[in-house]
Amino acid sequence: MSTAVWPPIDNTQLAREQAASQARELEWLLVQLRDTLQSLKAGIEECAALLAPSESGSTLVLSSLRSESLKGLVTRVGTRIVKGNVKLRLASLPPPRGATSVDLAISSAPQAPTLVVPQLTAIRTAINTCLDVIDVTTWTGDATDANFVAGQLRLLHDHISEARQALKGYSDTQPAWWENPLDEHIFDPPLPANVSFHLYVFDAALVLEIRTLEGQSATADDGYTGFNLRDRLYGALGGVRPPVHDEADQVFKFRKQDVRVKEKIRVETQDPALISAMAKLNALEHNVLLSRKALHIVMGREEQLE
Repeated sequence: MSTAVWPPIDNTQLAREQAASQARELEWLLVQLRDTLQSLKAGIEECAALLAPSESGSTLVLSSLRSESLKGLVTRVGTRIVKGNVKLRLASLPPPRGATSVDLAISSAPQAPTLVVPQLTAIRTAINTCLDVIDVTTWTGDATDANFVAGQLRLLHDHISEARQALKGYSDTQPAWWENPLDEHIFDPPLPANVSFHLYVFDAALVLEIRTLEGQSATADDGYTGFNLRDRLYGALGGVRPPVHDEADQVFKFRKQDVRVKEKIRVETQDPALISAMAKLNALEHNVLLSRKALHIVMGREEQLE
């Protein structure tokens, strides 16, 4: 089946009518996008509220699976961990005399450094930038300029995607554990020199990795290091060796020293606010992408959006 204009008109007039129709459709879509932007702004503000500091914060339980290796609580307020107490029972970390575990407690002293989760800071920055983009599009720029609006929608999509990726855990904002060790004075008493405390976000959950470390001689043969030799002696004498982990054979530069990881434990805790923010960001990213595709179609652009 085909369509035709009746009564027939010449090709020049047909082209003019088609252009006029497309211009009216574009004008209508730009008006609709103003309402869409306000709906997106409301959703982004909800995400910002989920990550904003609150009076009570979010208290999260940390517990190793099927063992007593790690037990504790941490309280997140915005991007910071303001309270926390973790009890460790590790073969490679003997407790003080008279104690049954090694306690790591976040210091409450006013002069103590703050424990900040870099990914959460990056997420809040990206979300605030999204709000700025919408305000510029609505109040400062020319909302009737299709090219301007298309550029702003692309910028908005990029920042929402950046926030979602950081919350997912695929982001460069969280350095590797050996690159940026925590200040030991965040804890009271200070963190032992042979312990790494690494806190980050993955899949909208807060993840804590504890590592006990041992110095590695730069001239030691890889097959007969002091680290491996002691493990072999443990086994020969019937002792219990620390469990094998994925970093056992690697050497890292930690606090300007070559170290090996003696023991590693990873615990994650679900944060309801982060899970909710992830769901909202997924929906927002999808809606912005649909708006971008609609605008590109009406503008006659052939660029593929994903």
